[in-house]
This record gives sequence, structure tokens and C-alpha cells, in this order.
Amino acid sequence: MRGALVALALVAAPVAAQELRPADAGRLAGWETSLGAALHGALAAGAPADVELLVESLSGVPGEIAPEGDWSCRTIKMGELSDLVVYAPFACRITAGEGGWRLEKLTGSQRMGGTIHAGEVPALYTGTAWVDGGPATDYAGLPPEDQTPVEPGQTVAQVGWFEQAGPGQARLLLPDPILESRFDILWLTR
Repeated sequence: MRGALVALALVAAPVAAQELRPADAGRLAGWETSLGAALHGALAAGAPADVELLVESLSGVPGEIAPEGDWSCRTIKMGELSDLVVYAPFACRITAGEGGWRLEKLTGSQRMGGTIHAGEVPALYTGTAWVDGGPATDYAGLPPEDQTPVEPGQTVAQVGWFEQAGPGQARLLLPDPILESRFDILWLTR
């Protein structure tokens, strides 16, 4: 519920010198419902080894955010095309930036990058996802009212909540991605 209130407040408040797009604020406001529906399908029909990794990715109480450095990251997709898919590890990096941190997924054909905004826990994340060959623009450059992928690279907006459950584990919760799934988790480990 707190996440929904924060998301609604962000519609009128600037986010790191940019506005949160209205459709993205809506996705954030409904994140708990999206997660619940996606988890229901994933736990009921996912392969046991993938379910085990999903549970591990959600383990741990969120605390202080100090994410700078290199990470191993796995994308977990739930709902729509498949009940549960856990991808092999990729390389991610988080660096200090203005107003927070810059997260980048450095390997794989599906890439992403954006800002983890300093402040509340969980921390707001705004960014873009694209396939190799993109991105067409950053979050601020996307059309404010349109959720259609931008070329090159099928660049789409990403919004979510970043949580760190200790020095060696974090997760980025991404509700209602524009392409492929109902809910994504980027699970980061050191």
C-alpha cells in the first residue's frame, strides 16, 4: 500500500528533473496486485528449480541501499508468455550518479539501464529496456503518453522498486512490463 501512495505522489512531483509518465505511475500503483497474480501462476506451474530461485530472489528483508559495484544478475519473468522463466546469470553494474545510482545490464541480447533514485526504501527505479542494437533514448526521452516500443531496439520504459536485502543481494521489482510478461524481477547477487 505504501508503494501505491508513493507512486501516486510521484505523478505530480518531479523525479530527478523529469516527470514520471502517467502510464508508468499507474503500473507502479498496482505493483502489489501484479506481483500477486504473477506469483500465483509461477508457484502453481513453474518448474521446481525455477520456483526455488524465485523464492530465493524474494528472500531477505529490504534495508539500507548501498548497491555500487559489479553484480551477477538474473532476469525472472512471470506471466503472459510463460508462468515462470529464470534466465542464466548476466553481468550488471551499478555506479554512483546524480540523485542515486545508475544500473546497467551489460550482457545478453535484452539490455536495460536506468536510475535508482536515492531516498525511500524501496527506491524508485526509472529506466529503459531494449534488445541489442538500442537504446533509442533514455527514460526522459520517451514519448510521455505512448507505451509503444521506440526503434531502434524496441526501447520501452521500465519503472519499479529497488530493494537491497544485504550487501550481497538486491532485487529490482518491475510491474507490468510493456513486453512479454506480467511481472519481472532482476535478481542481483555478488
